[in-house]
Formats: sequence, C-alpha cells, structure tokens
Amino acid sequence: MKILTYADKNFWKILGRFARPQETSGDVSDIVAKVIDTVRNRGDAAVAEYTKKFDGANLKPSQFRVSKDEFKSAMLRVAPSKRAMMREAVKCVKFFNEHSKPKNWRKKNPHGALVGENFYPIRRVGIYVPGGSAPLVSTVIMTATLAKIAGCKEICVCTPPNSSGEINPYILCALNILGISEVYKVGGAQAIAAMGVGTKTIPAVDKIYGPGNSFVIEAKRQLFGSVGCDLLPGPSEILIAADDSADIKFVAADLLSQAEHGSGREKIYLVTTSKTLSENIGKVLKIMSETLSRAEKLMNIIDKGTFVVLVPDLDAAANVANFIAPEHMEIHVKNPDGFAGKVHTAGAILCGGLTPTVLGDFTAGPSHTLPTGGTGRFSGGLQVADFMRRSSFVKYDKPSIKKAAPVVAAFSEMEHLDAHGNSLLTRLK
Repeated sequence: MKILTYADKNFWKILGRFARPQETSGDVSDIVAKVIDTVRNRGDAAVAEYTKKFDGANLKPSQFRVSKDEFKSAMLRVAPSKRAMMREAVKCVKFFNEHSKPKNWRKKNPHGALVGENFYPIRRVGIYVPGGSAPLVSTVIMTATLAKIAGCKEICVCTPPNSSGEINPYILCALNILGISEVYKVGGAQAIAAMGVGTKTIPAVDKIYGPGNSFVIEAKRQLFGSVGCDLLPGPSEILIAADDSADIKFVAADLLSQAEHGSGREKIYLVTTSKTLSENIGKVLKIMSETLSRAEKLMNIIDKGTFVVLVPDLDAAANVANFIAPEHMEIHVKNPDGFAGKVHTAGAILCGGLTPTVLGDFTAGPSHTLPTGGTGRFSGGLQVADFMRRSSFVKYDKPSIKKAAPVVAAFSEMEHLDAHGNSLLTRLK
C-alpha cells in the first residue's frame, strides 16, 4: 500500500495523480466506435454477432427479449426468503426517493407574472445491468425503482446472457418484482449501442442509465448528445476517514469489501489522524482477507489500489476528502456528524462506525449509482429527477408586462436587438 503524509513535498500532486482517472485507452475507444457504427448500420444482426463474440451466446434477434416463461422460471428458482429481501430493499429505496421527487410549482415574480416549473417523466428509458461473475441484482433496484417513481412509461433493460443465452434468475426476479417486462439478453457496448441508436428489436431510448465496464462507459460517452446518459461511473471508490477511536476491524472489513469488486482499478483510501492505525491496518487486512473466498485477489487490489494518508487533524482529513470527491465516504471518528458537515463532494456519506458502505450498496435507500473519478465535485448520485425532464413556465398579463418593459427595452438597446424590444412594445401599444 502507498503511504502518504500530509506534510510530504508535492502531497497534492502525488494524490491527484492517483485520484484522477486516466484518459480512456485508444484501443477501448476504437473498439467501441466500431461497435456503435456496426450496430447503427446493421442493427439486430450486428447485436447478435457481438453477443456471440463477447458473451458466447448464440441468439437470434427473436430470442433477445426475455419471455414470460423465462420470468416465471426465474421466480420459481429464487427462494421465497430472497424474494422477501428484494422487496424489503425496494421498500427502503422507495421510501427515500419518493421524498426527492420534484413537484410542479407556481409563484408570482416581482413583476406580478406567474412563473414556475413543470416536471415530466422521460418517456422511454434504458437501464443497463451488469451480469457476469458478480450479477448486480442491487443495480436493478437502485435504478428501476427510481424510474417507476418518476412515472416513466417505457422502461427497457439490457443485461448480458451467459453462454447458454440465459439471464441470471436473481436479476429477472428483481425486475419482475418491480413490474418490468421489457428485458433483453444483450450486454456490453452492443447493448448501449442498441439502446442508443435503436434496432428493429430494441427501439431507441431517450436516456441510458446504469454502470458497466470500460466498454459500456465508453459507449455511453460516445453516444451522449444523441441520447441522454446518467453518469459515467468508473471503478469503485471508497474513502474512510478515521481517528484513534475507529475500530480497526471495521475499517479493514470495509476496505476489503470495496476491493471485492475485483476490476483491479478500484481506488481505496484510508485517511487517518492515527499513526497506530496507519501502521497496523496492513497486518489486519491480511489476517481478515484469509477468511474470505478470494484472499489473494483481494490483497492484490489492496496493495495496488490503496492509499493510506496520514493527516495532522480532521480538518486536513476533510480537505483530502473534498479534493478526492470519493464515491463512498465512511466516517469513523469520535464526532461523525460534525465531521460530515465538512465534507461537500462525496457521492454518499456513511456516517459512523456502524454504517458500512454495503448498506448503501444494497438497501439503505439512496441509489448506489454514484459519481466517481472526482466528478463528485460537480455532480451527485442518481435520483428521481434524473428520470424526469423540466420545463419552465411563464405567464405574463398587461400589468406585469408594463413592469417588465423597461428591463426589456434596456437589454434590447445594450444587445442591439431592436426586434426583441419591439416584440414587447407591440403588446403595449
């Protein structure tokens, strides 16, 4: 693990090199551009070819969409206890996000005109759910539930099949619980391309959501503008701020949980005022990892992707956190609520030693789709408003346009736009 002291020369420069993402490799960019172009020109046939090439599944376009029988089979394969836990998670996510749904409003402005905002659900949205060795069942709940709350009429989901052309039953069960039936057995950049440009089988969407590997994220990046996109999340990140009151086992367990994402590009930070904690965390991580199923791989990621930052006080810890703008921010200090008020850029703040990141990942309520790579400096996590669009509303009458007329006249003159000014004057004659 890399150990950095706040007083080190070039501290911020060293930290910045580690924290900020590198440019997408030319290879990934070129491959994705070719996939998008081929899907745009050849539609379903291209999607089928890429599905066979990348996922090993030999599917015809008529087999892309998950059938009712496949949903029924998945529900039967998932134990009732697991279905109950999915419903519990949905309940918590609904509770949190129903409170943040934007509402239409109307007020009189200083001219006496009626102004406000209208919010509408985006008509057709596309959600990408990663599959593979770690099928992200929780991503279904953390995205699709928000689309349902927003009132989106059409919700399309793409998720990669296994080599037999099947979708993970837990993913299908979660989708079924949420009442989503338009699901396609398509993954990777070809899924994003299909949702972005549209094919005969998979109609184009208005906006795409969800995490994925570097090819999926690059496809979203390249399509943005012709279709909406939520975030461009990169590898998982966690920053734990800790003082000498922190339980070292809690800290180690949470660092290991983030390493478990397993891409090898995770960014893991321990920012602490405790020299004892910084000196002993490595030993505890090794001991705890040995009880887990992928000990060697976890420690590999810990060794390569972890920065231990020793700071003189908690103000310095907050400065480091605000600079990094981590996806997940855990606070293990004597006064966690007070420290939380100093952190303004984290995607999610997990406050206190009894609030591990895994609660936010699976069930607490806020969506776990969060900004990474420092983008928390200017954006937040996924919310219901991201599944809606906004229109401003303005309604003037004769008395209110009389009050506005001097302002319009002044700006028309300053900007040499007399037709603009005349459009209001005509109404006053």
